[in-house]
Amino acid sequence: MELVPLTRGGRVVGGTTARKPPWLKVRAPGGSNYAQVRRLMSDLALHTVCEEAHCPNIGECWEHRAATFMVLGDVCTRNCAYCAVAHGTPAPYDPEEPIRLAEAVEKLDLQHVVITSVDRDDLPNGGAEIFAGCVTEIRRRLPTASVELLIPDFKGSEQALRIVVESEPDILNHNLETVTRLYRMARPGGRYDRALQLLRRAKAMNSHMTTKSGIMVGLGEDWDELLRAMRDLAAEHVDILTMGQYLRPSTDHLPVARYYTPDEFVALREAGMEMGFRHVESGPLVRSSYHAWEQAERAAVV
Repeated sequence: MELVPLTRGGRVVGGTTARKPPWLKVRAPGGSNYAQVRRLMSDLALHTVCEEAHCPNIGECWEHRAATFMVLGDVCTRNCAYCAVAHGTPAPYDPEEPIRLAEAVEKLDLQHVVITSVDRDDLPNGGAEIFAGCVTEIRRRLPTASVELLIPDFKGSEQALRIVVESEPDILNHNLETVTRLYRMARPGGRYDRALQLLRRAKAMNSHMTTKSGIMVGLGEDWDELLRAMRDLAAEHVDILTMGQYLRPSTDHLPVARYYTPDEFVALREAGMEMGFRHVESGPLVRSSYHAWEQAERAAVV
């Protein structure tokens, strides 16, 4: 499929900027498994990014007994302009959280576990010990399960990253999120180069560990910028790439600049595979953890 620029002279070409297109409509969540997962999370005082970030796939994933756990509370110390997670001053973290999380994993009998967190810039190592503790507790209770960690940038701390890497997760994910030109607007607490540095350091610490990253589209980037960001990730030997449509959580967040078509997501996947990624998951509803178990299988991780 031929790749064409998405902007021409500052004007959007192709795609749509009108109301949400039909390929982004999903069913309202429900079902017995959905109810069970929701009840279990509440009983164990656990958070999921599925709920906190208003993920459109929550109904499908929870009905399949898959959830992305969010550790270190539900209040973030940063205020990214695209993210629905609450920001402010977090409560003290709970050192026993890894134990409760592993209990949920065991009760759900999960074969692939995804764990992320809010940013905790108030903690010395950004909460890296909690990530490592989760891996340890899960392996103790359910040694056959594979573990994927979606981590923050820890403000560039090499020590914090090493704590996580040495826990030996099966997949280490850190999302690039957007192109370099839009970073200050979309992710003021982050740095484009720092995100790439984290992925580079992770591979240097453990060359056999699978790394992963993700990009949102529709924030106002053009096609060439998008391809450049993908190449930057490929240059850091990232194994798995996810690409999905940005959806505005509320009127307080950045507006959607455009909706990409399914065909454009196919083109992005083909471009990514040509760049050397082991697997590219690209589609309107794709998120970092959407069908993460299948992504791991296709990348020959599990």
